[in-house]
Amino acid sequence: MGVHRITSEAAKYYAKRERIIGSSISVLGFASEKIADLDKNMLEKLGDFAASLLPHTPGYAGKMIPIIARLLWALAGVKEKEFKFVPMEEIEKEVEKLKKEIGME
Repeated sequence: MGVHRITSEAAKYYAKRERIIGSSISVLGFASEKIADLDKNMLEKLGDFAASLLPHTPGYAGKMIPIIARLLWALAGVKEKEFKFVPMEEIEKEVEKLKKEIGME
């Protein structure tokens, strides 16, 4: 097979996005397993986090993001919020914070 090297800026961004989105989905999946143990503030925070993924998630995953965000907000008892653009770097930092907050690490 050989070694695959990511050399172009576009390829580097794509690899970074895939890594961050994959980690983000893992966080949401882990949280879904503990949903009954999470308080309303955390549910709202997870809804906000899911909403932040929308601009970066293509295809069917992107179509599911608003559904996940709305469900989390409904569980938290808050109204639907605006879906804002959040840079990948901020999402990456939030992933690490959420991992600790929900006991994933």
